[in-house]
Amino acid sequence: MERDITLRVDGVARRLTVDTRTTLLDALRERLGVTSPKKGCDHGQCGSCTVLSGGRRVLGCLTLAVTQDGAEVVTAEGLAAGGLHPVQEAFVDCDALQCGYCTPGQVVSAVGALDEFAKGWPSAVTGGRGAPRLDRAEVAERMSGNLCRCAAYVNIVTAVLRAAGRSPADPGAGDPGVAG
Repeated sequence: MERDITLRVDGVARRLTVDTRTTLLDALRERLGVTSPKKGCDHGQCGSCTVLSGGRRVLGCLTLAVTQDGAEVVTAEGLAAGGLHPVQEAFVDCDALQCGYCTPGQVVSAVGALDEFAKGWPSAVTGGRGAPRLDRAEVAERMSGNLCRCAAYVNIVTAVLRAAGRSPADPGAGDPGVAG
């Protein structure tokens, strides 16, 4: 069965007809030519396909395109519209990428994770004990759904902390909710 849907992808309305079994990832890559979300595991375990839908992180490989009809979808390409996003700049500055395959998903996930943190949403590390503090453990937990085959994790965490407005080498700098 096919269905007509409209997606607003990186600020551009796109109308397409999809089989109701088509994933958002396949619709983006194969039907719309948006290749920054990557197909890694195709089972929701690696995070390479992470995009923002309505501002929330979703795994494109596990999300049916028809469920996103009318949604605002942002990819790593969309974050860079008009210049690099601060998270993208931090990834470059902190050498938080190697082969680059996972990088778009990592960047999009970091943007979503920082938004969740800013809203005061707890993580497993927060443990429900008051407002979360953005330290290395908190970032690692929030980014744990994104795998990096090259093991750039230390630099990825550093980049996310830097993007949050704090230099990891200076524990007293930046937002008081951010800890070293």
